[in-house]
Amino acid sequence: MPTPSLPRTVLTPTAVFRLALGWGAFLATVLAAPVLSGPLTAPALWTVLAGIVAVIVVCAFGVVGQAEHLARRLGDPYGTLVLTLSIVLIEVVLIAAVMLGPGEHATIARDSVMAVSMIILNLVVGTALLVGGLRHADLRPNRTGVSAYLALLVVLLAVAFAFPGLIGTGGAYRPGQAVALAALTVVLYGFFLVRQTGAQRADFQEVRPSPVAAHRPRDPGAEPEPAGAAARHRPEVVARTLLLVATVLPIVLLSHHMAALLDDGLARAGAPVALSGVVIAMIVFLPETITTVRAALGGEIQRVSNLCHGALVSTVGLTVPAVLTIGLVTGQRVILAESPAHLVLLGTSLLLTAVTFGGRRVTALHGSAHLMVFVLYGLAVFS
Repeated sequence: MPTPSLPRTVLTPTAVFRLALGWGAFLATVLAAPVLSGPLTAPALWTVLAGIVAVIVVCAFGVVGQAEHLARRLGDPYGTLVLTLSIVLIEVVLIAAVMLGPGEHATIARDSVMAVSMIILNLVVGTALLVGGLRHADLRPNRTGVSAYLALLVVLLAVAFAFPGLIGTGGAYRPGQAVALAALTVVLYGFFLVRQTGAQRADFQEVRPSPVAAHRPRDPGAEPEPAGAAARHRPEVVARTLLLVATVLPIVLLSHHMAALLDDGLARAGAPVALSGVVIAMIVFLPETITTVRAALGGEIQRVSNLCHGALVSTVGLTVPAVLTIGLVTGQRVILAESPAHLVLLGTSLLLTAVTFGGRRVTALHGSAHLMVFVLYGLAVFS
């Protein structure tokens, strides 16, 4: 039986439809910008927002599918790293684009990264552990890998949110401090990537096979590839990576394009404006959230950590140097220092993560505790 050609294997009708839908919706919002920028009636406003969210959800499932194919071909941590870096890099570029645009955006990086931190550490992790713990009784993370993530997160989040208020001026680093910390953050993050994909790769792999996969009928096309077979599938890996990025990009662009509409809608509903950043961050990381929950349902608890904690390490490790550099080049003030309430919530989240993943196994009860912290964050946003 002839093997299907690579374009037909990767660019399936469904994948093409999702690409056309995502980019078509983005083009429509660009062309309709003069209309959308004007005052809209409440029904029209919420209809447009609902349409954008629907398109994002459809595209998100396409991203998840490509990520799962890559995870099977590359294995962890490479498989999850492709999805994580695709989303995080685009997010960093968009934050940089906002800062380089007109107007003052002194707190855009702080607000975005804080929202992402609380969503990943508590909402996504909590949901994944809850659904995974209810299905599987013995979920054992690779504690060495989680410990490595936490070591970096403690340092990077302190650099991002705590130290600007302690050693900086008005919540922002001085130029000399910004240069040193931007360079050190890049070096630390680069060293982390080298170790994660090299000598310490085993620390980020599952402790034991997925309990679901162990009882599945063997499917040669769905099994992780041996190390020697990677080169054979290089064209497919490259093609799927490009398709993943092409599907992720309209998701992020639509999310940020809808920010003004969402701000308008929340203002009409009497909700705090800060809620807009939380909603945008949730939509941007929707593909990664879906992938994380599916990994938890499959019993792949270390993949949950790789997707969540790895994404946050990448977000902070790339965003902080980028915004500090832009601030130095353009002379903009970059305020990073967080409020005491948010610092307490962040510290609680990191401590809870250490307790959750430091035990012999994780359970649904741990997930409920993380979700409780996210509720507290929601209360802080509305206070």
